[in-house]
Amino acid sequence: MLALLQRDLRLALRAGGGFGLGLAFFLILATLVPLAVGPQPDLLAPIAPGILWLGALLACLLSLDRLWALDAEDGSLDLLATAPVPLEGAASVKALAHWVTTGLPLTLIAAPLSLLLFLPGQALPWLALSLAIGTPALSWIGTFGAALTVGLKRGSLLLSLLVLPLYIPTLVFGAEVVRRGAEGLDASTPLALMGGVTLGCVALLPFATAAALRVNLR
Repeated sequence: MLALLQRDLRLALRAGGGFGLGLAFFLILATLVPLAVGPQPDLLAPIAPGILWLGALLACLLSLDRLWALDAEDGSLDLLATAPVPLEGAASVKALAHWVTTGLPLTLIAAPLSLLLFLPGQALPWLALSLAIGTPALSWIGTFGAALTVGLKRGSLLLSLLVLPLYIPTLVFGAEVVRRGAEGLDASTPLALMGGVTLGCVALLPFATAAALRVNLR
């Protein structure tokens, strides 16, 4: 499992992994929104939680189409299906590698970029906490969606259509956590709900991902 994780991390950091692409997209979005709306704190501060979470969601989406495609192209997927490691474990490792190379960097860079959107300082810990708890759900859901479309040509659009509706609960709860934190309100309820979504994804989606891969390998 550790060797598989190291391999997936190396693949994610090379061409096709989208490691730098996601960060660049997040940076561009946080820069362009003030230019489009206007550098006015009273306009940017209320929409900053939603913009930041939407940027993180779309940045995670950029690299999903290559998650299983590289393994399918070089025959590694067939080897994974017959390896001693359960396919469910391989799916979890793949999702973890995607989170380490995409979700974790976004969590670390979100606080500095939020200053461009005039997010109140009291909301910064809630922003980091919500991204740390919520982005794993994005990676696990994305890994499942990528498994459904691994054998399809031009499956990127279909992948987006499949994954984006499943991202909605995490997006809503994550933005609500940051909004309540910015207003000084109690954010424990949406944070707990988002944590429940993440735990459910981590527990259940590896089995669904493995089942989708077995169907595509037949």
